[in-house]
Amino acid sequence: MTNNKKQSLFGARDMTVGRPLSAMMWFAVPLLIGNIAQLMYNTADSIVVGRMISSNALAAVGASTPIQTLFFVFFMTVGTGVSVLVSQHFGAKDFEKLSQTVGTALTLTLIVTLFITAIGIPLSQPILRLTKVAPEIMGYARDYLLVMFIGTVGQGFYNILSGILRGMGESIFPLIVLIGTALLNVALDILFVGPLQMEVAGAAIATIICQYISAAVCLIRLLKMRETVKVSRAVLRPKKSIIAQIAKIGLPSGVQQGILSTSYIFVQSLINSIVIFDSAGMASNTIFAAINVAISKVDNIAMLPNQAFSMAGATFAGQNIGAGRLDRVKQGFKIILLTSLSVSAALIVLITLFGGDLMKLFIDINEPDGPLIIARGVPMQRIMVWCYLAMSLTQASGGVLRGAGDTFPVMCFTIIGTVFMRMPMAYFMVRASKSAEFPAGNPAGVYWSMLICFTLVAGACGVYYATGRWKRKALERAAVRS
Repeated sequence: MTNNKKQSLFGARDMTVGRPLSAMMWFAVPLLIGNIAQLMYNTADSIVVGRMISSNALAAVGASTPIQTLFFVFFMTVGTGVSVLVSQHFGAKDFEKLSQTVGTALTLTLIVTLFITAIGIPLSQPILRLTKVAPEIMGYARDYLLVMFIGTVGQGFYNILSGILRGMGESIFPLIVLIGTALLNVALDILFVGPLQMEVAGAAIATIICQYISAAVCLIRLLKMRETVKVSRAVLRPKKSIIAQIAKIGLPSGVQQGILSTSYIFVQSLINSIVIFDSAGMASNTIFAAINVAISKVDNIAMLPNQAFSMAGATFAGQNIGAGRLDRVKQGFKIILLTSLSVSAALIVLITLFGGDLMKLFIDINEPDGPLIIARGVPMQRIMVWCYLAMSLTQASGGVLRGAGDTFPVMCFTIIGTVFMRMPMAYFMVRASKSAEFPAGNPAGVYWSMLICFTLVAGACGVYYATGRWKRKALERAAVRS
């Protein structure tokens, strides 16, 4: 392979030239594969603990996930802000500002990840108690969460570094790193949980080992991109002006994610209180928790295409806004929306037909409650899949808005839809449907509330994009022409 071909595959990618469709798909497809590999970290944990330990262990992993996400809001805040700054500075060919942004982000990440580790470890068990985690899974959930907080630095640096590389259009190299470490994670999961009998904590240890490796390799890659980014002691000194820009752009996304995570913790509390009779006719609070985890894992996989297209749209929009090419931004939005809708329609059909088989990846059908979990879960799953059409519009419009740095409106729409609408709606729909079969309420209400609120949020995002107000939010404002 010649040096030019290597550069085209592994170097930063200029998305301000060429056909918009090919530019975005060349970026999105490797990103999609990389997202699948990234999801394999947590999914592998769930499959291994669910099938090699028990459904209680699976429920414990699911119970800890919203808490992790709440503490890791910083990654969303800095990652969004840095990615937008990097893409717009790269599009404008301002490599000095690009290097200063990267240096500030690296120092900021180190400081805050150490802080999250210091406060996350002692608060793990109190928060688990707050979410009404069942006593039979408390030990598993605590062990898993404690180990994951020890890995905060690795996870934080990987997320920020991958955001920097994405902002410059680099997607192939992180893909190779992710595939390698994801395969390693599967092997370590099986080793630690199986022969070494480290149970749920072993799955978490496997994950953080691989995240530290991913972060280290991405950092080495960034340091070698000297023709574009120069990381030196001078740029590692945090710049107040850059921190302010990162906060201005990323804080709405961080606040949005934080409120979402908090709301999910309260919804998790609702989930943990729902009673479903087990195969022996005894009331159980862990059956629906296991159902919800299995459905969520399938959903996480199904959402990856939309997420990849949205990230591609954000980078494409950011670079072209920096270059003053708003005409290409509008073309990119149409391409991402149509592609997302097409993929979502195909996923709805596939999950409707084979959703139960997918849930069996996480549930041991030979367990006493295994068949019951699948039978109860499939109808709920068929409600939730229709959210994908709404998310297509949300992700397509949200990608453009993030690329422009206009993240505040999406935050407002999401908070209103999730906190002020979905949470009360979920509680009302569940509690109003109490019956002999569901003495604490029908859990399907959790998914109906999700579908209704996601649809309303999607409509609001689409309308805001159509107003064109995001055009005035570009950082490289002098370069923008309509």
